[in-house]
Amino acid sequence: MSEASQRVPLPERLDLPAAAPLREALLGHAGSPVVIDASSCESIGTPGLQVLLAAAKSWREAGAELSVDSLSQECEAQLALFGLSPGDLCSKEPAE
Repeated sequence: MSEASQRVPLPERLDLPAAAPLREALLGHAGSPVVIDASSCESIGTPGLQVLLAAAKSWREAGAELSVDSLSQECEAQLALFGLSPGDLCSKEPAE
């Protein structure tokens, strides 16, 4: 990566009250490399998931890097209930 990635932390509960602040934080870094720090997150609700999916799409379309770091097994299980994987929250598919 040529630019340093900005880190955006997720709250413990990524629910409706946390979705708008996350959206604003991500918009502040639009088009720049971003690492979403999920180390404190224990629960992802639908509104937060919508923000993360929209960000992944926007970063993908802009050709910028967006990735998620330290996603818990609980959050991965919640994603699976929606038919998603951690890679769906990133701007690029992980290399196989």
